[in-house]
Formats: sequence, structure tokens, C-alpha cells
Amino acid sequence: MSKNIVSRRDFIQFSATVAALLGFAGCVSLSKNPRKPRPIAAGAKVRFAQVGCGGKGFSDAMAQKDEEVVAICDIDWDRPNVKKLFETFPKAKRYKDFRKMLVEMDNEIDAVGVATPDHMHFLPAYMAIMLGKHVYIQKPLTQTVGEARELLRLARLNGVCTQMGNQGHAGEGIRLVREWNNAGLLGEVRDVEIWTNRPVWPQGLPEWPKTETPPAGFDQDLFLGRAQVRPYSNKIHPFNWRGYHDYGCGALGDMACHIMDAAYWNLDLGAPASVELKSIELPSTVTFPKSAVVEYQFAARGKMPPVKLTWSEGGSRPNKPALLEESRQLAKGGQLIIGSKGTVYDGNDYCNSPRFIPESFHKSLVDGGKLPPKTLPRVPENNPHNEWMAAIRANNPTGAGSNFEYSVPFTETVCLGTVAILVGGKFTWDREAMRTNRPDADKMLYPTYRAGWGMSQLNSVIA
Repeated sequence: MSKNIVSRRDFIQFSATVAALLGFAGCVSLSKNPRKPRPIAAGAKVRFAQVGCGGKGFSDAMAQKDEEVVAICDIDWDRPNVKKLFETFPKAKRYKDFRKMLVEMDNEIDAVGVATPDHMHFLPAYMAIMLGKHVYIQKPLTQTVGEARELLRLARLNGVCTQMGNQGHAGEGIRLVREWNNAGLLGEVRDVEIWTNRPVWPQGLPEWPKTETPPAGFDQDLFLGRAQVRPYSNKIHPFNWRGYHDYGCGALGDMACHIMDAAYWNLDLGAPASVELKSIELPSTVTFPKSAVVEYQFAARGKMPPVKLTWSEGGSRPNKPALLEESRQLAKGGQLIIGSKGTVYDGNDYCNSPRFIPESFHKSLVDGGKLPPKTLPRVPENNPHNEWMAAIRANNPTGAGSNFEYSVPFTETVCLGTVAILVGGKFTWDREAMRTNRPDADKMLYPTYRAGWGMSQLNSVIA
């Protein structure tokens, strides 16, 4: 990927807007004089703060129990997982607003986890990186392509260690597939099928849910963040938000960073040449659809041929391959990496158990000693958090496997799929110019912001 991934004009316009809306004018000086992360002394603990703690952020914070959890930030202090974190880390300072936390505790934080709704991944990560903090962001990394590009630019500028929370990337299965592919066992791969039973939350809804009274301890304004003003509904918070255009990325955004990971990494797919919505059920102006099928076309890469990757969601699945035994059915979610010599099937979300099909073929490879040796480095305990912490201690920005050099282009691919679902039809993608051939799709490459959001709450100027 080119290092000049954002034009100067685009960067100035985009980052200046974000800096102003965040309310910390110091972003301008920090962009010229990058804040590098604090070195971690031998034997010292990494001082960690978690933003968004009620869902996946709970386990992300618990994963740092051997470090020093210094701050817990969530908009809803009455959620059970948030209360558990308060009990587990009684010395950690408590916040509802990440901006206040990062300003007040600037000198007490080394690393930040972000597990908010998708539309609010970028802002806390942006601010943390500008302040020289390492970041671990749940998937999808951002809600839009533009946000992902900007995070990569900033991470490079500041030299922080990064990781996206697609935990299967630290696993055994994805490495096995790479070793098999490198050994030539798959042959030429031209077709990939990815599917999921998600959404398991409501989508395809014709209108917004009715207004309800927010629970005690919940801050609706902070939940909305950069999104436009809307009333509270328990049909959205705390779980179903991911199905709404304003806050999430639908089923594709939720699961593609997991299920598509093995194919994307092992086939070195890079940026798609085109993206097309092939089918859709119950499209909506409020939520993502009940189901959809999206087709990505990837150009040839060196000696590797072009690849068609088909994403199916909401119960849509590819046809059962002839190689799969009559007694077996495709799982509710999974992947098929279809090669000229062999096809790999995995019927779970994280590529935990890849196998060649039919099973008799896989068995013949094992019994005949034809599977290649394990040559790729493994992540201890398959733990992406430990991998990230090791990178921080080594001051190695690319030490974690799903660091931004990898996870940003991957996130872009995922985000382009959500754009196809929203605009319909087909568009081409120019990665270097960062545009499609359709104005309606281009409008969705950057986020929109609620005018004036949060400026009155952050008056400190960061030098």
C-alpha cells in the first residue's frame, strides 16, 4: 500500500474537522510534532485504559489483568460487565467520556482499548494515537474507509503499536492454511465463498423504534457521539445497534473481519477491483437488510490469478460443493477456499479447524506425510492481546499480526462491502485515488459528524 494514501487536501480537511469536533486544538501541533509512545521499562507493567466495557470490551479489559488497568470508560455504568470491571479493578479511575479520560490521565496511560459501537471506534482511537498511546480496536476497525486510512497514517506518524480485535488472526488455523497454500496444495485459487447466519439481531426494519426512557446511569448523548440526535430505545442499546446505519456495519461489518480473514491474508488479496451487490432482502433506510449477497472481484497479484470472493449473510449460503460428503451439510457460517488442486473448508467463524474436502483427501495427505511442516511463527496461547503487549514492550509497531498495516486495508475491503449493500449495484475501486466510479458510493467513504458535538466538554489544549 502506498504511504501517500491520503492526499494532502483530503487529510487537512478531514483531520482538521475531526480535531475541531474533538475540541482539542493541540491536534494541529501534534500532527507536526508527533507524540511518540513512552518506552516501557524492563519489568514494568503497561498502563491500560479501556473505552467501551459492556460487551467485548469487558473481555479485552480482563485480558490485561496482568498489566495495570488504570481507567475504565463506559457510557452505561449500570451494565453488569461494567460493574464487574469496577469490582475487579477498584483502583482504576471511572469515566463516561473518553475525551475527559485521555486529557486528565494523559501521563498515566500507555495503551488504550476501544470496544464501542462501530461509529465511535475512530474518535477515541484518533485521540489516543495523537497522544502517543498504543491502541487495540475491536473489529471492524472503523465504520468507514476514510477513518481507517487516517488511523494508519497517524499510527505510522506516531510509531504506536496497533492491533484489530479479529482474534482468529492470532490462531493456529489461519497459519495452517497459509502453509498449505505456500506448499502448493491448493493450486490456483480463483473462487472463495464466505457466509454467516448473522444478523442474529433485527435488520430490514422499516422505521426507527419508539422512544423510551433511558436507564439510570446511561448517557444517550455520549452513546450517539458523532451520530445525529435521536431518542433512546432499548431496541438499539445495548446490543442491536450494530444493525443500524448510524451506529454499526451490519452482519458484514460484524463477521467478515473474522470469517474472511484466512482468505484475505493467505491469498494476499489487497484491494478489490470492484464490489457488487448481487441480492438483497428487505433493504431499509434505517437498518442494514435482512440478508444480502456481495461479490468482490480481486485482480491478479503477481503469479496469483484473479479471485472472485462471494459474501453471503442472513442465512444465504453457497451451494453445497460436490466435494463435501453426502452425509455433511455446510455449517451456518464458514468459508470455502476453492483451489485447482484442493479446497479448504472451515465451518466456524475464526478458521479454528480448516480441513481439505473431502475428508478422505485430507486423511490421505496426513497419512501420506504430504502436509507441509509448520514453518510460520505461532502466537503463544493464540492470544492477540499478549501478542500486542509483546509488540509494545519491544517497541515494534508491526509486531502484532493484525496491526494497522494489515488490518486497515482489510477493513477497507469490508467497509466497501457495506457501501455496496447501502448503494446497490456495482462500483469499481481505485485504492490510490481513494474513490469509486460512483458519486453516491464516494459519499460513504467518510463519516458525518453531529455539528458541535462535544466541543464544550473538552476545553484543554494539548501541547
